[in-house]
Order: sequence, then structure tokens, then C-alpha cells
Amino acid sequence: MKEHHLIIPKTARYFQNGELNQSTSEVWIVCHGYGQLANFFLRKFDLLNSNTTCIIAPEGLHRYYLEGSAGRVGASWMTKEDRLTDIKDYINYLDLLAEKVKQAAPKSKLYVLGFSQGCATVSRWVNQGKTLPDALILYAGVFPPDLDFSIEGSALRNTKVILTNGNRDEYLKEGDINHQLSIMEQNGIQPEFIPFEGSHQIYPEVLDLIRKKLS
Repeated sequence: MKEHHLIIPKTARYFQNGELNQSTSEVWIVCHGYGQLANFFLRKFDLLNSNTTCIIAPEGLHRYYLEGSAGRVGASWMTKEDRLTDIKDYINYLDLLAEKVKQAAPKSKLYVLGFSQGCATVSRWVNQGKTLPDALILYAGVFPPDLDFSIEGSALRNTKVILTNGNRDEYLKEGDINHQLSIMEQNGIQPEFIPFEGSHQIYPEVLDLIRKKLS
């Protein structure tokens, strides 16, 4: 048996609040976690809405039923199966989306945020792709353990990195965060760590604090 791959056209879905034009000052590309859908995820960022801000939530290319074969649907960026191909696909997808943003709003700053599984997604994208954001925010997540820091000129060393995590997070403990901060430092990345009171979810007050850090 021999495995093959065939590159095909595929339609990717994303949702957007705000306009992309010459007056847009900020664009946020926000990547959801495992089992979420982009339209519902986007609502968590209503606090950031303004006349000069555009928020875009791309959706993972894999959708599935969350329980059984019917009912609620979620999306994922990848699984362990054929993972390298899936990573390549979503990096190309997000690079194309960022290029569309740049053409429509050339004067805007670009902030990239990942939540939970989305943290691994945006980390790989910025590390391996063609997009250099003004800031990378990892919310309730960390770099994936297999991230290749040896890539020459990696954007991870040339952009502002913010790491934020709740003290009651069900998936990440204090030791995990300290380990991540150590890995970043060893690889020439100087993140700003923002701890907060809370669990594995997005809080408006934390988004407000992040926005103030970026201004």
C-alpha cells in the first residue's frame, strides 16, 4: 500500500465583524479552539468592535458532529492523522487570508490571536508561513511541542508575543506556563505574560487588558 496526496480546490469559511478599507486601523485574526465554530467564536470579541477595527475568525477546515452522527457541529484545525498535510493546508489558508486583509486595509496593524488549540495553529502559521503580524497572542494555550525554532528569520523572534492564561485553567497548570516561558526565553523570544483569574475561556476584561497592552 502506498499513500498519495492530491491537491484540490477547497472552500474555506471565515466570519468578519467590521470593514476592511483604507480607514481600518486594526485587524484581528482570531483562531478558535478544538470543537468550536468560527461564527460563535467571533461573538466573544464584541468588546473589540469599533469603526476602525475589523475582527476576522477563520474556521478550521475539518468539521464534525460533536456527539455521535447528528446534532451540534464543531471544527478542528487538525488531528494526529496526516497532520503535516493538514498543517501545510491551514498555513496556506491563513496566509491567503492575511494577504487579502493586507490588500484591502494596507494601513492597518495585524494582531493574531489563538485560543486553546488555536494557539498551536497560529504559532505554526507565524513560524512557518509568510505573515508577520504586529503581535501574536496565545490565549489559554502554548506553542506546540514540535515547533521548529531553527527556522531562520522566524517571525516569532520579530513580533510582540503575549501569553495569557487563567489560574483555574483545566488544561494548563502553572508548571506548564513556566515551562513555556523558559522555552521561549531559550529561543530568543521575549513574551509578555498576562495571568488572570479564571478558567479555560475568553473573558471580555482580559481582552480589554490585552488591547491596552497593544496600544
